[in-house]
Amino acid sequence: MRKRSRAGAVLTTAAIAVAVVGAGTPSAGAAGGCWQSGGRWWCNNVSGAPVYGTMGASTQYPDPDVIVGYMYSNPSWFDCKMDDQAWVGGPHPRRWEFTKADNGQWGWMKDTAISSETNPLPNC
Repeated sequence: MRKRSRAGAVLTTAAIAVAVVGAGTPSAGAAGGCWQSGGRWWCNNVSGAPVYGTMGASTQYPDPDVIVGYMYSNPSWFDCKMDDQAWVGGPHPRRWEFTKADNGQWGWMKDTAISSETNPLPNC
């Protein structure tokens, strides 16, 4: 009888460990999409992700070398997405999203810092 109890406890512990390991952060491909609420687009993102400035006077080109602020909120809102920009990797390797950092500065967040699928966002 004692052997069955111990075996049951071991199996229960193993099942819990598997469930915890499997509950990690999903990739953007597995995550739910960004959603619209209150006239804004909301996405789940990495807390503390940098928001990058723009190249020149145009807001259309993210500058991956200039950080203008950070996004500590999660979820956060985004205006739009832009493809074919500087390389960021991930499922959308050249995609950036336009937003306002927590310090009030406008800029771009790398798509790899957003865990929600960003396809629903409008193009900039």
